[in-house]
Amino acid sequence: MKHARLWVGFISLSLLFSAACTSKPKEELPNTLRLAQRGKVKGLDPIYADDTYAGEEVSRAYEGLLQFHYLKRPYVLIPALAEAMPEVSKDRLTFTFKIKKGVLFHDDASFKDTGGKGRELTAEDFVYSFKRLADPKLISTGWWLLDGKIAGLNEWRQDAQKKGVADYAAPVSGLKASDRYTLEIKLLSRAPSFLYSLAMPFTSVVAREAVESYGKDFLNHAVGTGPFRLMEFSSNSRLIWAKNPTYRQETYPSEGEQGDKEAGLLADAGQPLPRADRIEVQVYVEDQPMWLTFLSGKLDLSAIPKDNFQQAITPGKELSRDLSEQGVRLVKSPMLDVTHYTFNMSDPVVGKNKYLRQAMSLVYDSGPLIELFYNGRALAAQGPIPPGLSGHDPKFRNPYRQFNIGKAKELMVKAGYPGGQGLPPLTYITTAGSTERQMTEYAVRVFDTIGVKLQIEAFSWPEFQQAVRNRKGQIWSFAWNADYPDAENFLQLFYSKNASPGPNDSNYSNPEYDRLYEKSLGLPDGAERTAVYRQMVNLLVEDCPWIFGVHRIAFGLVQPWVKNYKRSDFHGASKYYRVEREK
Repeated sequence: MKHARLWVGFISLSLLFSAACTSKPKEELPNTLRLAQRGKVKGLDPIYADDTYAGEEVSRAYEGLLQFHYLKRPYVLIPALAEAMPEVSKDRLTFTFKIKKGVLFHDDASFKDTGGKGRELTAEDFVYSFKRLADPKLISTGWWLLDGKIAGLNEWRQDAQKKGVADYAAPVSGLKASDRYTLEIKLLSRAPSFLYSLAMPFTSVVAREAVESYGKDFLNHAVGTGPFRLMEFSSNSRLIWAKNPTYRQETYPSEGEQGDKEAGLLADAGQPLPRADRIEVQVYVEDQPMWLTFLSGKLDLSAIPKDNFQQAITPGKELSRDLSEQGVRLVKSPMLDVTHYTFNMSDPVVGKNKYLRQAMSLVYDSGPLIELFYNGRALAAQGPIPPGLSGHDPKFRNPYRQFNIGKAKELMVKAGYPGGQGLPPLTYITTAGSTERQMTEYAVRVFDTIGVKLQIEAFSWPEFQQAVRNRKGQIWSFAWNADYPDAENFLQLFYSKNASPGPNDSNYSNPEYDRLYEKSLGLPDGAERTAVYRQMVNLLVEDCPWIFGVHRIAFGLVQPWVKNYKRSDFHGASKYYRVEREK
């Protein structure tokens, strides 16, 4: 999932909003989570939840068939709105889900037949929601998840394109509600990782009544089945969520991994979810206000801004004495992510000149970058697959990610721009913010060593995303957090059919890469698939659509009154958190 590359710390921060708005109570509820968000939230419609910020907020109100077990590592899929994991046919193509009975959508005025009371969820709601993800008129940024996978769905989409309007009553052979609580999904070919897509925000279930009632404004409402209801939403400043009083019966997990019990993470085993009564999320575009708010005790979780790292962390990478004595906890864990500079491969200058891209990659030295902007909290990336996922090769060294200014200058000659002569300034688009400005200045200096000049254009986070989707700019900084724990999620970023407005923001296209990617989709995890992945990585290294940056290590701070916190690479964790502020 895309997110601003410069969010160098902790990504488990939140936002809130609901169909009904209420005034803030005079006294804060004791079990209120106070969280931060590092970017503006563009909306709460699941089919557009393609970045970390929107995905986290959507997951508070919406749910899908499956979810990840909160405590277990490696990550394990478990049922969410499904009663159990699906029944799978012998040919591995048909998945049959039983939907939990008695699950209610949030109370909302759009449910006119029930006088504003949320109605019961049915299997047909999933059929509608999947069709909506495929509706070409809506231009969902999550269509890539289902594209070419479910029988009849692409044909339904093509018919909608031809007619100019989608017929939601028209059947799709691979999507069937055989009764009120049974959903059948039939795939066109075996796809071992397909179930992961059913735990992503994109495939969350929505109510047709709410979509049709709010129309274009549905983006600003959240009417799901999830643990929290939206009470207030301002994309530029804050969101407030309240505990959903009609939430289904779900309890805190009673088992985890080694060390969880000793860490107090099983103290709430068997207790009903969500554990918090309210979540208040503040949007912070700049680091320092967020940091000062955390130090004052008015923020429950925080990343550590790079400029404050030495204040919080010792040279041995442990928590400072001052913070430790206050009961603050330091949580460290590797992230399933990769940062990168993206080249716009559809651009006639950078997209057509491999030697130019390789030269720029050779001078972007990861060593100083890691120390300057990550305080040593990162590993140099040699390719797209992060450590911890099958397909990552710890011994591999990318020949264009070994700092070599001499070789870079030779490649600039091959590119036709010796010393940068004749090369116009490259348009570099970025997001606003102090750290972003510093990293942009660093990039300007680095590329200038081989004569490459940058012309800077800064945007807000939603504007930046729109510019990328519209293929504006020639180079930009980005990062990708795993949507699910499989290398495929990183390799699909270069599949030509996923080009903008899809997740392939570089618009990279290589027929051989596509062939190998499609071959890998039907292979189970194992030696054969890993071999195919390495062939794909070798193609990416040579074509250089990205300058691979780093794989980050999360350093996050937790206030002593926050219970049940365990960092997760995926959304939906806030329903497990609890606050004991009186302690």
